Amino acid sequence: MKYAKFFELAKEAGIQEAELYIHKDYSLKFSIFHGEVDNYSANNGFAVLARGLVNGKFGTANCDCWNLEKAKYLVDQIVTNAKVSENEDPNFIFEGSKKYKKINMFNKELGNIPVEDKINKMLELEKEIKAYDKRIAEVSYLQYFEMSGETILFNTKGLKLTSKNNFFYYMGGAVAKDGEQAKSGYEIFLDNDFSKFDPKELAKKVGENTVSQLGGEPCESSTYKAVLAPDVVAAFMEFYVGSADAEEVQKKSSLFIGKLNEKVASSKVTIEDRPLDKTLFARGFDDEGVATYNKPIIKAGKLQTYLYNLTTAAKDGVTTTGNASRAGGKMGVSPFYLTFKPGKKSQEELFKEIGNGVYITDVTGMHAGMNPQSGNFSLQSTGFLIKDGKKDRALDIITVSGNLMDVFKDIVEVGNDVKQFTSGSSAPSVIIKKLAVSGK
Repeated sequence: MKYAKFFELAKEAGIQEAELYIHKDYSLKFSIFHGEVDNYSANNGFAVLARGLVNGKFGTANCDCWNLEKAKYLVDQIVTNAKVSENEDPNFIFEGSKKYKKINMFNKELGNIPVEDKINKMLELEKEIKAYDKRIAEVSYLQYFEMSGETILFNTKGLKLTSKNNFFYYMGGAVAKDGEQAKSGYEIFLDNDFSKFDPKELAKKVGENTVSQLGGEPCESSTYKAVLAPDVVAAFMEFYVGSADAEEVQKKSSLFIGKLNEKVASSKVTIEDRPLDKTLFARGFDDEGVATYNKPIIKAGKLQTYLYNLTTAAKDGVTTTGNASRAGGKMGVSPFYLTFKPGKKSQEELFKEIGNGVYITDVTGMHAGMNPQSGNFSLQSTGFLIKDGKKDRALDIITVSGNLMDVFKDIVEVGNDVKQFTSGSSAPSVIIKKLAVSGK
């Protein structure tokens, strides 16, 4: 009820419709270097985003605390901004969906675990990474991050919605040396159930990722059959699905213009937005208060839908897909949990299937090396040769290039080794029939 005064003041100021979007969060972050905590922060965040309709124009405002003065400030700013707005796009205060699915993935126990216990787990992780292999020269990076958030949405149409979520992750990184060569690697554990974290298991993954890169050298420049690791598939997928943003289509800057219900990828490719799955990223409503639902974006290679909010949906004369996402004062869209449907084969079976080729484990420089208009890319990469159906020596100083649309059209098999990422996505390994690799 403490927010009711804002709506009273908004009505008095001539704001016909109004909305408050309140986000509260708590974050804990610390890192360790050589057995000592070298960076520690614990913060409580609070943000209010307000919107209102004044004489057919939308005004927006925000603040980072709440009292009567802030309520007055938000109302004044909405009226002022609406008067000078030149935006002709239709905007809406949403009356609410007929039904919302209740999802509670919030783990209240996470916040009750003493910080000392969380630090001790990291010290154990450091010890295990050091002990993994004598070639581990340095535990270069150890970080813990925890986030707990609550979102509240009220508006003048009677809509009242709340949601809560939380998660944590441990990240470990190391440097391995062999002679003059030094290589770095890392791995992340992500969950909201602290009892599931095993420092020894994460240390093993960090150690394997690091030590396995030693002895690498460039391969011959050529076009290879390739297995892309889940990390690479996720990075490509997130960029690829950006073209399904209806606003990008409307602005003629999408790779999917005019391709709705057409084949845009291999029949092996099914990519979905699954906000109602029981994951850390579950969402029952979007940032406009529209009920979310699980949906295929690409199904068996065919583009099924663009992603809409209320404004872009109105411009196309369709129903919103419930993907509204706020970025500051702008309402965009976002998939909430982006998934690449896995296959049945293990990664080792994928290696056997291609016989000889390359296994690409990481790509860097996506925003600089990927052209969003054409889909052409050239990216520094790491990986391994695949020889006689098995992972062989490491590859060093290589670049992969091609076209994003072609990558998804060239997928011939999908693995079952699904990995979840902090960006809100999950993906398995895939085989693509050809990839240009520049080495020596």
